[in-house]
Amino acid sequence: MLGSLADNDFTDGGRELFDCAAQGRIDAFFMGGVQIDGQANVNLVGLGDYPKSSPRFPGSFGTPYMYFMVPNVILFREEHSPRVLVPKVDFISAPGTSPDKLWRRGGPVALVTGMAAFSFNREARRFRLESVHAGHTADQVVAATGFDFDCPDQVPATPAPSPETLALMRGPLAVRIAKTYPKFAERVFAHPLEDA
Repeated sequence: MLGSLADNDFTDGGRELFDCAAQGRIDAFFMGGVQIDGQANVNLVGLGDYPKSSPRFPGSFGTPYMYFMVPNVILFREEHSPRVLVPKVDFISAPGTSPDKLWRRGGPVALVTGMAAFSFNREARRFRLESVHAGHTADQVVAATGFDFDCPDQVPATPAPSPETLALMRGPLAVRIAKTYPKFAERVFAHPLEDA
């Protein structure tokens, strides 16, 4: 976990993370975005026409680099709405795909939101709906998504985690995460910080 002295052997922060990615030593990476479009482009810069974007966000930092270097990038965003999942991002901070002759080891494999899970087909440059989370329907996902995607005739429900997995996440993992990310752990796990 970045930001943790106990759970991170890096001594040079982000630079060492980027070195590991370049050496092929990182298999998967999770990446969020203010906007994500149907070609898996990610916007972390701002809304509206650049450079007059308003509001402006922190920016890309190493996301484009990680997107090119890490083979399995999983995009995520809790909010599933047309304002987040847009037809075309206002600014491409990190491109989901590249021209055919451009070498690229990494890229998107999935998108997970608060409503559904998608896979990404790099050749077709499109998402495919794989499952819908409990309490939602495929029609709701279509209505809340600003881009077109492939959809099977029958969309399965996202499998619920097993009781053992939930116990692990809410117990030992929550305690470990709370040491580095106390506000996150308290919000997500409602875990008492004094137990961390």
